[in-house]
Amino acid sequence: MKRMLGTISLMIALVAALVAGLSVTSSQADTHQRWTPPPKTIVAVEGNKANGFTIHHYDGSTLFPPTGSEAFAECGAYDDRIKVVRCRTEARVWYRELGKLKRSLRYAWSVSMAT
Repeated sequence: MKRMLGTISLMIALVAALVAGLSVTSSQADTHQRWTPPPKTIVAVEGNKANGFTIHHYDGSTLFPPTGSEAFAECGAYDDRIKVVRCRTEARVWYRELGKLKRSLRYAWSVSMAT
């Protein structure tokens, strides 16, 4: 009797392990499905400060910020000196960060292609 109970409990344990293994495998398959980013995710940045940047989004839309000289010219339209300085600083930071983003995306693409 003890031997029969031991065999039954072993069979139950094996079936439970098999079911658990199948559920783990199916959950791993779900996590390996292709992840799609939000539509406005920036996927590429082209250009430079002097000639202008082009920003490409995942949904296919693009942005064309003004060139550095255009942005600084627009900043000169303010009457208040503080607003002019603030605008120029924001433009300078904007173009610096676009350059960094461009380099970061280039690096991310190179790493993803290497794996």
